[in-house]
Amino acid sequence: MSLEERREPLLAGKLPREALVSLAVFAAGWEALAQAAPYLGIPPFAVPSFLKIAQSLATVTWLDVVVTLARVIVALIFSFVIGIAVATCMYFSDSVERHIRPMVRLLMAVPVVSWILFAVLWFRGVEFRIVFVLVVVCAPVFIVDTVDAMRDVPRDLRQMMRSFRPTTWQFFRKLMLPAIMPGIFTSWKITLSLAIRVVTIAELVGAVTGIGHKLSVAQELFSVAEVFAWTLVLVALLFLLESLLVRVEARVLRWRG
Repeated sequence: MSLEERREPLLAGKLPREALVSLAVFAAGWEALAQAAPYLGIPPFAVPSFLKIAQSLATVTWLDVVVTLARVIVALIFSFVIGIAVATCMYFSDSVERHIRPMVRLLMAVPVVSWILFAVLWFRGVEFRIVFVLVVVCAPVFIVDTVDAMRDVPRDLRQMMRSFRPTTWQFFRKLMLPAIMPGIFTSWKITLSLAIRVVTIAELVGAVTGIGHKLSVAQELFSVAEVFAWTLVLVALLFLLESLLVRVEARVLRWRG
């Protein structure tokens, strides 16, 4: 089987057979450990059975899921707009790039926990704090990936396009945007996974809604089953968003075959 044939299920948002087997083995191992926990001296709450996890899943409040999803989408849209704007300025001006790129690298080096602490100290609104943390973490990824994708456009194509004397907007729309589209989708996949992980941490501080808040409550109650249930919801949410993104990518980039 060729590499492309092995990748087709992933590109379609489906799990390959090997992944299903691995998940089944993990689930069987977890359930066996949950049943054997009392005999091994392990507290029952530490390794809940799938029945208890299913009961916790049944109590999931979808309002919290929608709130977390909305925060991620809003923050990613802001991050993308900022990333495209800054990357375009960096591409068309070497001076701008020399001044901004070190700052972007600096932003990427700051830990997420530090940004959360800064947000708590600087801002009063909880929603603004969460969006700020997500944007300051995700926007630099869009900036770096987009400007690098622009730099990777072959020089011959750029020179040929400039020979027609296009305006700056025509040059960007006719050549650069189609050329960097694969890189943009790759950047979206990276930042989507990053945002899902970061938003739960940001919601731990001050938020009274969202999956991160529910995880915090479950941790305070020592409810491993609820933590497991909300984690499954997060994973399912990420798979759903990635599947939608892959479908959009396949439609927009159908010229790649």
